[in-house]
Amino acid sequence: MADRHIGLDEIASYFDELKDPRSPINQKHPFVSVVVMSIMGVLAGASGPAGIAEWAQSKKEFLLKTLDLPHGLPRKDVFRRVLCLLNPAAFQACFVEWLGSLRDAAAAATGVTQPVMPVDGKCNRRSHDRARGLGALHSVSIWASEFGLSLGQVACAEKSNEITAIPELLKLVDIQGAIITIDAMGTQKAIAEVIIERKADFVLALKGNQGNLHDEVIDYMDRHEDNGFADITVRSHTTMEKGHGREEIRSYFHMAVPRDLKGLEDWPGLRSIGKVVSICKRDGNETIETRYYISSLAVGVKRFAHAVRSHWGIENSCHWSLDMTFREDESRIRDKHMRENMAWLNRFTLSLLKQHKNGKSLVMNRRRCGWNDETLLQILTGAKT
Repeated sequence: MADRHIGLDEIASYFDELKDPRSPINQKHPFVSVVVMSIMGVLAGASGPAGIAEWAQSKKEFLLKTLDLPHGLPRKDVFRRVLCLLNPAAFQACFVEWLGSLRDAAAAATGVTQPVMPVDGKCNRRSHDRARGLGALHSVSIWASEFGLSLGQVACAEKSNEITAIPELLKLVDIQGAIITIDAMGTQKAIAEVIIERKADFVLALKGNQGNLHDEVIDYMDRHEDNGFADITVRSHTTMEKGHGREEIRSYFHMAVPRDLKGLEDWPGLRSIGKVVSICKRDGNETIETRYYISSLAVGVKRFAHAVRSHWGIENSCHWSLDMTFREDESRIRDKHMRENMAWLNRFTLSLLKQHKNGKSLVMNRRRCGWNDETLLQILTGAKT
């Protein structure tokens, strides 16, 4: 499965069932060709309809040979119309089979059988339109850390709406067998229930918003730590990292959930609790941070530590790349559907770039997609270099 790659015909076929949202009057350009060209344009560095159209003009000969374009290249208004009218949920649904192929190939290449999939929200701060009462786009997405794949996104009004968006997202994506990690805002009984129903595991952060549960976990751990965990079985693991003038020591503790924990029966699948103590030294200053977690995993401290550490993959590998490589936070696209569709194209093309292991940076590979037709097709179809 790791050697499998897809061709342009198969890519086009993913969108055969997607309904063309345009009026049939004066339709000149095949809908699927417009969609595939949009993916190519974003992969090559475009950040909106004008950029896609400009890139297409520079690649006219290549595109006319490669895609069904009986009336020549579309202008920017065609791309704008399609991206504005496309239903974001229907558009994203077309990528499920494609993503499944990428995920299978990544699993075979890495040997990872239980991937960590962090869930987190991101705000495109400049996408607001005060004149029309449109707030900035806020979306929740899920990232397969070991695979470098963005598997889905759901837009929500603002950060406080993540709680309702997360279950919707988890139902859109195949999470079976994965470890889902979420920060404290998403530590909700209903979300844990969805994860267990979908045959996945969870590692959920605890903070004060969980009230009694947060306090009881802290009290339980502190009480037993005071006597060296003499009365319970606990697993511990310590790591140390150095770099960029910083030294960080992380101590992980993982233990079975106490059977007398109040409200335990309300948390589906809850089997263990954990703590991470981070000691960071930089420029002669030392800071200490302690974080607590609940989990459906059986006690196994290295797996717990890996899940906690991998959660930051969505920030470091996904969100950071979207802002620095795709300049997403600077986007001024303010049409509600277009900004969601462009956000998804950014995530998906980032995933394609992450699968292309050639030792070059994301920025350089994106530039190469714009410069070189062969490189573009290699990254788009997953062909070997």
